[in-house]
Amino acid sequence: MKEGGKSLGFVPTMGALHAGHIKLVTEAGKQADTVAASIFVNPLQFGEHEDLDRYPRREEADAAMLAEAGCSLLWLPAAEQIYPDGYTTKISVAGVSERWEGEARPGHFDGVATVVAKLLVAMTPDVALFGEKDFQQLAVIRRMVADLGLPVDIIGIPTVRDADGLALSSRNAYLSAEERQRALALPNALQHAADGIAAGEPVGRLLATAKQALIDAGFLKIDYLALVDAGTLEPLAEPAGEMRLIAAATIGGTRLIDNVSVISATP
Repeated sequence: MKEGGKSLGFVPTMGALHAGHIKLVTEAGKQADTVAASIFVNPLQFGEHEDLDRYPRREEADAAMLAEAGCSLLWLPAAEQIYPDGYTTKISVAGVSERWEGEARPGHFDGVATVVAKLLVAMTPDVALFGEKDFQQLAVIRRMVADLGLPVDIIGIPTVRDADGLALSSRNAYLSAEERQRALALPNALQHAADGIAAGEPVGRLLATAKQALIDAGFLKIDYLALVDAGTLEPLAEPAGEMRLIAAATIGGTRLIDNVSVISATP
């Protein structure tokens, strides 16, 4: 897809774009001469009873946003282009995919790895950009690209948040006004725990307090809330190395994920 020796930056999306996606596009413009994006609502990464059918689709508005942000090429493949009749291959990434989202959404990361690999092979970009909000997804993609030897640099971009701290997500559109306000308990609980860990407070107590804050705010289900190694995503009972606090919880009918970086207490 590259012409005249120019470098290509690529931003794969599922559409329903927001400022977080646009940040990826603008950052891609700093990393490469030309920016391309894709919009494809990937059926393989949605499990049974998940929101594939109601996932927001607004390609015309998305295309306008991308063009304004400096995207030169938009690819909107049909499902049969990505998964032609008789398609049977999938990519499964062991290790980093197996806990957390992998347990809560079986098969999800197989769908992610498969579609991202296909998009990267088709577009042959020099760099591809992904948001850190989906932190485990970023780790899975990096592992997949390294294992397959794909000639592309994967760049993670920090989570973009609203002024009140809620991580931007296409699924935020599902929240009622009341749920939107109560959803702030998620980033607030994670940041409070991160601050406590940095201050040397016990990890177990901080995680328990964070979970209780979500329950008190009306989150109906907490799939996980954990301190993990930022590279392997293995759980940590004590601070060690580069860390992330990660969480997934449901409020109303909407499942939200978030994460924050954690800095160890000074010895």
